[in-house]
Amino acid sequence: MEGNTAWLLTSAALVLLMTPGLAFFYGGMVRAKSVLNMLMMCFGAMGLVGVLWMVFGYSVAYGADIGGLLGNPVEFLGLSGLMTPEGDPTSGTVDVAFQAMFAIITTALIAGAVADRMRFGAWMLFAGLWATLVYFPVAHWVWGDGGWIEGTGALDFAGGTAVHINAGAAALGLILVLGRRLGWPREPMKPHNLPFVMLGAGLLWFGWFGFNAGSAYAADGVAGIAFVNTVTATCAAMLGWLLLERLRDGKATSLGAASGVVAGLVAITPACAYVDTWGALTIGAIAGVACAAAVGLKYRFGFDDSLDVVGVHLVGGLVGTVLLGFVATADVVGGDGENGLFYGGDAGLLGVQVLSAVAVLAYSGVVAVLLGLLVKAVTGGRVDAEAEAAGIDEAEHAESAYDFGGGHGGRPVTAGPGGAGVPAGAAGATANLNTVEEARS
Repeated sequence: MEGNTAWLLTSAALVLLMTPGLAFFYGGMVRAKSVLNMLMMCFGAMGLVGVLWMVFGYSVAYGADIGGLLGNPVEFLGLSGLMTPEGDPTSGTVDVAFQAMFAIITTALIAGAVADRMRFGAWMLFAGLWATLVYFPVAHWVWGDGGWIEGTGALDFAGGTAVHINAGAAALGLILVLGRRLGWPREPMKPHNLPFVMLGAGLLWFGWFGFNAGSAYAADGVAGIAFVNTVTATCAAMLGWLLLERLRDGKATSLGAASGVVAGLVAITPACAYVDTWGALTIGAIAGVACAAAVGLKYRFGFDDSLDVVGVHLVGGLVGTVLLGFVATADVVGGDGENGLFYGGDAGLLGVQVLSAVAVLAYSGVVAVLLGLLVKAVTGGRVDAEAEAAGIDEAEHAESAYDFGGGHGGRPVTAGPGGAGVPAGAAGATANLNTVEEARS
């Protein structure tokens, strides 16, 4: 009992770390003038959703079932009846803590789709409403006792539907309401800090072991299976993404490696305890290639998904959820699971996997559109054109991430090009200031 409790609390901490990791992953991909806003959107989701979860979110997700659609929202209001140290770690405060982190990062995932243009206040309003009306009920559908998706027999070990399809569909709905960034797709909007992106991907991968292996709710062999499959699929996905880049573009990039890592993590999430090594390799490789191909769809269809939330999380979530209908095997969970078509099963599992994916996609996407319209009507939704062009960091937070024109740090000043005073030894760098400013914009 104590070992399971320790593992779940450790896993909760690992999953919480994923949101700062996501902030760095997203923050590195935006332009320099938007990085603080991206970090703030992720951290803002941590604060807001964390409070909502403790007040009523846990009760909506895991309270007594109401018609298969949600839990009783007042049963555990303010965690009433749960604040005791005794009991099974799969219930009570340990479960509250673990599942809180899922609610936080699922909401934060959406932020990457609307980078550079959404007001911070508008984001916070949308995030709170979406978590309340979509994430909390959908978590009950998938994992709650009596939830309707849980009742179909659909498999989702750690969040393919409840987290990734859910967030990806919401991202698509919200960007359709907000519209494109100024200048997109004509102007290049390249990542400003690829080391940030790589760091964020590494932190996400590290935290994801708590996400997936922690969902076993015990320090046991099932957790080990989930852990190993998370490594296997993620490695395969990264290689798949890089291979497609190499064949298509002639180069394998660091951004592609980081994105492939995340695509693999997303796709194996629903499947990590239900597949063997061959299934994990299949899911990972297909997800890496499919997501790498899918990120280009925004140019074909004209929706400005700033940081490819749709291409990675929606598509990756669909790949992992649907492929379970083919590669799930009962052997890896002691015979208690289901067999997919490739392991002797029938089409029943595939059918419920597709049903659950489509249902969550449709519900989250439609509600996100409606909430986006409401938020737009109340707050305006996005910053004005002048603020967007100058930089959303300054407009929304009165801060900038980098001080390109700051003081001299106490170093002696000498004459630079054109007689301008610059720190000694820095005259050559002065000629590059225009280039830096262009990179910022």
